[in-house]
Amino acid sequence: MPATNASSTSNLRIRNLEPLVPPSRLCALLPLDAAALDTVVQGRRAVEAVLAGADPRLIVVVGPCSIHDPDAARDYATRLHALAAQVADRLLVVMRVYFEKPRTTVGWKGLINDPHLDDTFDVGTGLRLARSLLIEIARMGLPTATEFLEPITPQYIADTIVLGAIGARTTESPTHRQMASGLSMPVGFKNSTDGSLQAAIDAMLAAQTPHSFLGIDNDGGTCVVSTTGNPFGMLMLRGGRSGSNYSPEVMAEARTKLEKAGLQPRIVVDCSHANSGKDPTRQSVVWRDVLAQRFAGDRSIVGLMLESNIHPGSQAVQADRSKLAYGVSVTDACIGWEETEELLLEAQAQCPPGP
Repeated sequence: MPATNASSTSNLRIRNLEPLVPPSRLCALLPLDAAALDTVVQGRRAVEAVLAGADPRLIVVVGPCSIHDPDAARDYATRLHALAAQVADRLLVVMRVYFEKPRTTVGWKGLINDPHLDDTFDVGTGLRLARSLLIEIARMGLPTATEFLEPITPQYIADTIVLGAIGARTTESPTHRQMASGLSMPVGFKNSTDGSLQAAIDAMLAAQTPHSFLGIDNDGGTCVVSTTGNPFGMLMLRGGRSGSNYSPEVMAEARTKLEKAGLQPRIVVDCSHANSGKDPTRQSVVWRDVLAQRFAGDRSIVGLMLESNIHPGSQAVQADRSKLAYGVSVTDACIGWEETEELLLEAQAQCPPGP
């Protein structure tokens, strides 16, 4: 009988293990300066005030489906910063800056995982690009939102984020619920891909509770993470396989379920994904419908999300960036800048002023 050892049973399907710089090192190399820090702190307080009912403004999370070109993202952020200032009395604008993409099967996994768009998975470079961009945007004075796909990345970038999200594919995950309970910013939980609300409501309940779980510390070491719970959760409606879920009837159902669970009825409607049938030209239909419900008195609607880029539409991922159209999404199709500006100015003209 042949001799056996640990290598006979371990890592049989692992091709490579590549060490990463610890979070503390990357944060020291790319620190938040005073201007960026102020944006994050004040942005979080503003979102929390909306969720607490102390600020009547509407949260608007708007930006590309995913970031693949940092230069185009800076361009978009510059435009959005100017527009955000113009509508700030009625709308609290947060830029959508998503670096990790959950895939139903396979596909490009986002700037952090594959920054060169060529399946080389240079995660170290991806983390540096992501953190650098988030700091630049915060320096402008523009708060950012992102989806957290796993519990390691937040150690590298969470200090720059104003609003976090747990996606439809992970809202049932105990790991993500526990992670959300320790995040330092408000967190939205999307309904499941089938359109049901209960998993996201359960996630909100779980996340506001203290937890202890395995994770990493700022130096990258394995540790037990103990949290205090996150009181600033919200339900994000994005539709599902059965269709859209932003109608007044669904809103009433969501409010009832949230209140029955002992949760504040805080709802953000994602105008993209299944709510628009993945047709970007229908995002405006959802936007106007939900705004009408809010103006009719539904104060449980605290925010809206738009997938928007410099130019409308989408394109296939290509490693040769010279072949990519500038400012066009490589994941879900988006509306363009002109329509984005039109929709926000339209909402600003109708919303009541803030404090």
